[in-house]
Parts: sequence; C-alpha cells; structure tokens
Amino acid sequence: MTKLDTLEAIDKAKNSHIKQMEKIEAVLNGASVENPTTVSKMKCDFGQWLYGEDREMLEHILGTLFYNELDEAHEDWHKGYAKIHALIFHEQPKGFFTKLFNNKVDPLNIDKAKIYFMELEQVTKKLLGILEKSKRRMSALNESKFI
Repeated sequence: MTKLDTLEAIDKAKNSHIKQMEKIEAVLNGASVENPTTVSKMKCDFGQWLYGEDREMLEHILGTLFYNELDEAHEDWHKGYAKIHALIFHEQPKGFFTKLFNNKVDPLNIDKAKIYFMELEQVTKKLLGILEKSKRRMSALNESKFI
C-alpha cells in the first residue's frame, strides 16, 4: 500500500459514505433502492479497506489510538444506519396484500427513520471529520512509512 493508494482509499471512503447518505435520503423521500447499504461494518467498501489485509499497516501508520477512533466512528455509523435499515428495508411477507399495496413502507416507519437519519447525519459528520484528519496525517508522512 503506497501513500497515494492510502490517500485515494480515504477519499473513496469519504465519497462512499456521502453516497450512502444520499441513497438513504432518497429512500426516505420515496425512491426505491435495489441494493441497500449493508448493515455490517465489515462488508461495506470502507469496512473492507479498514479491516482488510492492510489493517495492521494502516493501524501502524495512523497509530492505534487514531485507528480505534476511526473504527469506533465507523461502527457508530453502522449502528445508526441499522435502525433505519430495520424500518425501511425489513423483509416483508410476499403475500397477496403485499403485492396489492406495492411493498410500500409504513409512513410511521418513514417518520421514525427520518429522525434516525438526522442523528446519522451527525455521526457522518464526525466520521468524515476523522477521515479528513486521517488524510492530513497521511499526507504529512514520508512515503517510506508506507512500504
């Protein structure tokens, strides 16, 4: 993992979480989504990078405390998102009435999810801030730390 690869991965992580928030907001405004974001922090694109094969090197470069802060913020994001996911993307029975009513989400669930979304926006700001600090930290390091 080179310095450039790491900086690009951080940018990708930031953009990914921004897109996830846009996707969630679209769903809350009535759009349908084919592939909702995974609830698992380990399976999203960012999680695969953060906990993947370069995890030890990443933790070494960032420092354990900073890495743990990033991990905690990422986990908090997924916990907040899980509340929304449970309300919006829960499995519905495939019976006659479900087909008849076109798999619409209960309006009460939408209202609850919008409240959780406002909380998730705050968690997202924190996560994006930590990612930005990570990028600055990585930018300041010498290339030799990445090999």
